[in-house]
Amino acid sequence: MRRRFIADTFSPATGHPTRAALTGEQAAHLARVLRAQPGQVYDIVANGFLHRAEITAVSDAEVVFTLQEELEADAALPIHLLLAIFKFDHFEWAIEKATELGVARITPILARRTEKHLALAAETSPIRILLSETEQSLSLATALGAPHLAPEMWDRSATNLALAIGPEGGWTPEEMSLFTAHAWTHVTLGPRILRAETAAIAAIAIAAAAMTC
Repeated sequence: MRRRFIADTFSPATGHPTRAALTGEQAAHLARVLRAQPGQVYDIVANGFLHRAEITAVSDAEVVFTLQEELEADAALPIHLLLAIFKFDHFEWAIEKATELGVARITPILARRTEKHLALAAETSPIRILLSETEQSLSLATALGAPHLAPEMWDRSATNLALAIGPEGGWTPEEMSLFTAHAWTHVTLGPRILRAETAAIAAIAIAAAAMTC
């Protein structure tokens, strides 16, 4: 099975794109670890469409693809996953599995920093969920099972659920207050202590079940 990545940029900006690129950590991993070369083929998700894609240029900062035929794929889950950066191999695994599960968008975030880095004010998803180590009563399943969140309200043409997963050490009190100020609901996955990448996959699975039940 070919590796699958979500494009960081693509063109044209609307409709079916013909070119796409990975930047930042994804590009660096492809270039340095996977030793990507022009002519290699990967599966790329760009603007919600899954394509077979051929590499045309490689650098540590950007890997550029020409998109080829569109592939059959299940509709993306309308989830925007905000994932705090942690140990890279675990982080890469979480991104890979989240992509396989079909999330529409993934944004790496820098925890233990300022509002500028968290960029919460820019989040437009109407449903905003924060996995919080201090929340003891409201579970993710309960929060997503509220009457106003019936399956038919999940519009798969938009990312209407934002899901934030913190770093291994947890969110700072200041960060949690910032999430609260931007109308994020704090939830728990239960009493077990989970690694960040495990929590991400468990949360996506729970959310996916809520959208289809």
